[in-house]
Amino acid sequence: MSFHKDVLRTTRQAVLQTMYLLQIGAGSLANIILFFHNISPILLGHKQRPTHTVLTHMAVANILVLLTSGIPHIMTAFVWRNPLSSLGCKCVYYLQRVARSTTLCSTCVLSTCQFFTLIPGRPEWMMLRGRASRFAGPSSCTCWVFSVLMYIHVPLKITGPQDMYNSTDTQGRWFCSAGTHDGFGYFASISDAMFIGLTVWSSGSMLLLLHRHHQRVQYIHTHMGHHQCRPETRAAHTILMLVVTFAIFYVLNSLFIVYMHVFLDFHLWLLQTSNVLVSCFPTVSPFVLLFRNPRTPKCCSLGILGH
Repeated sequence: MSFHKDVLRTTRQAVLQTMYLLQIGAGSLANIILFFHNISPILLGHKQRPTHTVLTHMAVANILVLLTSGIPHIMTAFVWRNPLSSLGCKCVYYLQRVARSTTLCSTCVLSTCQFFTLIPGRPEWMMLRGRASRFAGPSSCTCWVFSVLMYIHVPLKITGPQDMYNSTDTQGRWFCSAGTHDGFGYFASISDAMFIGLTVWSSGSMLLLLHRHHQRVQYIHTHMGHHQCRPETRAAHTILMLVVTFAIFYVLNSLFIVYMHVFLDFHLWLLQTSNVLVSCFPTVSPFVLLFRNPRTPKCCSLGILGH
C-alpha cells in the first residue's frame, strides 16, 4: 500500500512539475508576444483602438501572475525545500494578489469597452460610446492603482513557511503562511465580485446584441450563403470566449479553495493544483487573443480583436 502511495505521489508531482514548466514557459512567451503586438501601434503612432491599451496592461499582469505563482512552486516541486524567506513571501504574495486583481479588472474593462462599441448608433448612445473609448486607457491604469491600494495590507499578514504541522505534506511546511481574514479581505472579495458581476453583465448584453444582429442579417446569410460580420462583432466573439475561459478556471479554483477551508485539508497536491488553476487563465488567454486575431480575417469564425 505504501509503495502504491509513493508511486501515485511521484506521478502526481511529475504531472504538476510539467504543467508548471509549460505554464511559465508557454504562457510568458505568449503574453510577451501579445504585449508587443498591442504596444507597437501605440509606440509607432499608428491608428489604434482602445483594446490595444487594455490588452497591453493585461499582458503585463498575466506575466506577473505566472512568475509570482509559478516560480515559488517550481522551487518547491524541484528543490524540495522551503523556497522563500519571510520577506520573499511578502513580496511574491503581494505581487501575485495585485497582478490577479489587475487581470480581473482589465478583463472587466475589456468586456465593458467592447459592449459599448456594439451599441447601435443611436444619438443618445453616441456620447457614451465615445467616452468609453477615451476612458479605456485611464481605466487600465486605474486598475493597477486600485489593486496596489486594495492589497497594501497583505505584506503585514504574510509570514514565511512555518512547520506548524506534523505531516510533511501540509501547507505550513511548504507554503507562505497567511493570517486570518479581516475586513480588508472581505472588502477585496466584494470588489472581485463587483468586477465579475460587471463582466457578466457586459458579456450577457453583448450576447443579446449579437443575437439581435444575427436576426437582422439572417436574410443576407440566406441569400449569399455566408455573411461577413463587422470587426466589432468578431472582437465581441473573442472577448466572450475570454470571459467564458476565465469563468471556468475561476469556478474550478474557487471549488478547490472552498474544499480546503471547509475540510481543513491543506495537502501539498491540493495547494499545487489550485495554483495551477490560478495560472491557467493568464496562460490560455493570450493564445485565445492571438489565434483569433489574424490580420486578414475571412469570416466570423476567424474573429479579430483590436484591428
